[in-house]
Amino acid sequence: MTHTDRLVLGAAYYDEYTPASAGPDRLERDMAMMVEAGLTTIRIAEFTWGTWNPAPGTFDFTHIDRTLDAARAHGLDVIIGTPTAAVPTWLAARHPEVLGVTAAGPNRYGPRQNMNILSPAYRHHAEAAIRALVSRTAPHPGVTGFQLDNETKYYDAANDDIQRAFRDSLKERFGGDLEALNAAYGLNYWANRINTWEDFPDVTGTINASLAAAFDAFRRGLVTEFLAWQRRIVDDYRLPHQFVTQNFDYEWRGHSFGIQPAVDHFAAARAVTLAGVDIYHPGQDELTGKEIGFGGDVSRSLKDGEPYLVVETQAQGQMGWLPYPGQLRLQAYSHLAGGAMGVMYWHWGSLHNSFETYWKGLVSQDYSANPTYLEAAVLGRELAEHAEALTGLRKRNRVAIMVSNEALTALEWFSLETGFPRAYSGGGLNYNDVFRWVYDALFDLNVEVDILPADAPAQRLSDYDLLVVPALYTASEATTEALRSYVSGGGRLVTTFRTGVADENLQVVTDRQPHGLSGMLGLGTDQFTRPQGVRLSPAGALATALDGRAGEVDLGLRTYMELLTPVEAPEGGADVEVLASYEHHAWSGPAIARRAVGSGSVTHVAAWTSPEVLQAVLTTVLDEAGGRDWPVGLAGRVTVRRGVNGRGRWLTYFLNYGADPVSLDLPVAGTDVLGTTGEPGTALAAGGEVTLPGWGVLVLEGDAA
Repeated sequence: MTHTDRLVLGAAYYDEYTPASAGPDRLERDMAMMVEAGLTTIRIAEFTWGTWNPAPGTFDFTHIDRTLDAARAHGLDVIIGTPTAAVPTWLAARHPEVLGVTAAGPNRYGPRQNMNILSPAYRHHAEAAIRALVSRTAPHPGVTGFQLDNETKYYDAANDDIQRAFRDSLKERFGGDLEALNAAYGLNYWANRINTWEDFPDVTGTINASLAAAFDAFRRGLVTEFLAWQRRIVDDYRLPHQFVTQNFDYEWRGHSFGIQPAVDHFAAARAVTLAGVDIYHPGQDELTGKEIGFGGDVSRSLKDGEPYLVVETQAQGQMGWLPYPGQLRLQAYSHLAGGAMGVMYWHWGSLHNSFETYWKGLVSQDYSANPTYLEAAVLGRELAEHAEALTGLRKRNRVAIMVSNEALTALEWFSLETGFPRAYSGGGLNYNDVFRWVYDALFDLNVEVDILPADAPAQRLSDYDLLVVPALYTASEATTEALRSYVSGGGRLVTTFRTGVADENLQVVTDRQPHGLSGMLGLGTDQFTRPQGVRLSPAGALATALDGRAGEVDLGLRTYMELLTPVEAPEGGADVEVLASYEHHAWSGPAIARRAVGSGSVTHVAAWTSPEVLQAVLTTVLDEAGGRDWPVGLAGRVTVRRGVNGRGRWLTYFLNYGADPVSLDLPVAGTDVLGTTGEPGTALAAGGEVTLPGWGVLVLEGDAA
């Protein structure tokens, strides 16, 4: 068995949390209900360190063993989670240094993920626990894989040992040369200059963004190292067929929203064989599929397009997430449509006490077969029946978005709205807002994307017809050169405001912005402001794209605008094509501009526009890159997600994120996999009309894209 040639439907399961009042046969009844619903897999053991390791060197695997045996008896696979995200009381009592110290002071025992992942005592006892758990469970025939830790981050820890390690890393990076460090980070400002290594300050109080950003990047590296360390331990015991995953999560705004500031997912994913992700999203009338889409697109991109596992997503979830009838099924197919090889719920049975009592699972506190469970059972039967068609989806996307943890950190320090740190200036919009402005515009156009890290080489960029780079405030020369090579090689590059502002040390460049690209664009900026009362005046191809929509499109601007002027010596290329200008009593000039460079082009969006304007800009560039794919024509009616399945046939998902039925003429022919229009396997001709019910799904398998 390999981990991507099958479909997984499952849930986290905690025998340790089950109250005695549920009865001694609750485990058996739970497993029977899972099998009846078509679940294939459970995930156990995470967050239970203190239960089965009640004292140093003492291990009691009663709950683990009985769960494994019950799962085996019912034909369920098991994923074992290492327990290290929640430390036991004895460890905190004997070694208080394992708790993190943040800028706000020392952590107290109680919450999960409150530790210093670099602490020697934490590592020592964590290794003993991991080895005991994995050595016991890896030989069990039902164990299919291992999950490293849980939603790992650096938890804002800045303990003395972390700061010492950071200082040592700077010594190595700068060859011990403090003059070079002071120059790179601009530490002469406000007497922040460091004249001896012994005077190196506590960085939690720094006002120097360059030093702070370097510290954050170092701590992201600790997460990468921590997961690689766990992987090496697990590898000492796991069998060849057993995968290793991690449930990466995202910036949290009451749901998954943007890339994670405390982890470099692309670097950390090298520690796993199977990319895993936790995706939570708004529900009921707020369900759009966008959070499912972006989370899946990031996860799929971590392993060059290989299928990924949704390790956690909501069943009933928290307040306001109870799915409408049909939504649980739609959500699951939305994950599969992004390239997931399985969906697992957090969690099986709703808790009866403590912090997450009302973050509800597939079944409620009475364990009854409620409507959510019954809908999961419908899904389970469909996945089992149609596994051959639904398995192994790979994407062939023409468009990519480049993201950057470093740019995210930079814009926390130099906020879009004030230029001062967001933490000091009351928050406001951040990097992820710009990323989602771009991602959501493409999603709403039915343009699927891959997500690339800022250090992606030029050869990888060249796989895409269109590359969008939102707010890449800070970039190395290698990244800038890769973008230039992409354009020179015929790629279509779209950049936004706040791109190419600073080098990798957050030193603002001394030439026109966007650095390294302004010569190609023929325009640059050195002034910017808030667009109070400023509107756009579309021109050229953008005006054509918006033609006939007068009064429907918001031409106003928000938050940020750059003033673009011609550069003194533009590089060889065509004339600048102005797509929109500022309309205002004081501000004028290009707001959106494009310039052809050989067979490629650079388009710069210098202001934060409405989503409709951004969509029109992107469609003009898509047209330039060889035309829009047919899903764009269905934008606003249904969401379309496509790829090639494991048997080499095109699989197209039509997803209706609305309560009302939607009728459409099929652009391609194929067979109705799920039987949305009749019996499963019904042949549907191109041009024929089909109707998707509210919150409905049509999956079409065919030979054409």
